[in-house]
Amino acid sequence: MNYTKQEQLYEGKAKKVFATESPDYVIVSYKDDATALNGLKRGTIAGKGEVNNRVSNILFAYLEKNGIPTHFEKELSPRETLVKRVSIVPVEVVVRNVAAGSLAKRLGMEEGTVLKKTVLEFYYKDDALGDPLINCSHIYAMDLATKQEMDRISEIALKVNELLGQYFARAGVRLIDYKLEFGRFNGQIVLADEISPDTCRFWDDKTGEKLDKDRFRRDMGGEAEAYSELMRRVLVQEESK
Repeated sequence: MNYTKQEQLYEGKAKKVFATESPDYVIVSYKDDATALNGLKRGTIAGKGEVNNRVSNILFAYLEKNGIPTHFEKELSPRETLVKRVSIVPVEVVVRNVAAGSLAKRLGMEEGTVLKKTVLEFYYKDDALGDPLINCSHIYAMDLATKQEMDRISEIALKVNELLGQYFARAGVRLIDYKLEFGRFNGQIVLADEISPDTCRFWDDKTGEKLDKDRFRRDMGGEAEAYSELMRRVLVQEESK
């Protein structure tokens, strides 16, 4: 499978997407651009694109090996990856294991509180509306996805949580919460987008140090170092196999 980059189809906050010779595959190119607060804050994190590309690909391969269908096909370069051309379901899934960020604020919980049960939240993918929180009734009323699709998405999300929780525990990292996106490919729901410090909250298991984009959101500094440290731990996991 040797596809080459053709015309640019899309440019988002963190990635560019290019067509290939095949209608079934696209090439994703990761950028160093950083955004937060629904795009209100913008900046750059040196090396972020390479970290997110590498970490996402390692994690997608790990999940595929453990029965999770994904869009991942082949890493092409430090910043570029060949993926299936999916039709994205316009529902972001946020998986929460520990109260942090908007959940802690919304429910008045102390950040760091371990949740007694994993929480799945759904958000409508619409930048103009600020990606509002929705429930399944909204999803069905707006015809964003079918009940069968949402049941499958929830099933996959909980299995991903189990697998990633085990993976990062071995790396000395707490998986606090994270965003997942899903797409349709040949009638099948598959995991898409990325799994990286951009889309997850990662805390050091011993110190609680943040190894993710919260350092950028909260003006903490040290973003590039945190991203690099998270990738280092993932690479150590790969070498230990």
